[in-house]
Amino acid sequence: MSRFYGIMQGSQRPVTRTGSKESGFTAHIRGWNTGVKVSIQYDSTLDKDVIRVHLTGGSNDPSSKETIYDPYSERG
Repeated sequence: MSRFYGIMQGSQRPVTRTGSKESGFTAHIRGWNTGVKVSIQYDSTLDKDVIRVHLTGGSNDPSSKETIYDPYSERG
């Protein structure tokens, strides 16, 4: 059984993807100039799964622009 599980749907039928404790799971949903990257990873130091969300520049610039949610970042 997979630790992480996701469903994506666009113009075609839904697809599923899985992730393990070692691999985690990341999805980048984007338009041309804006997007959001969501990841879930197991953090062994905390012994729990941690979700992080970042705003990106979309397909035009997929790098992370701003942290939207990270419960363990220095921002608090």
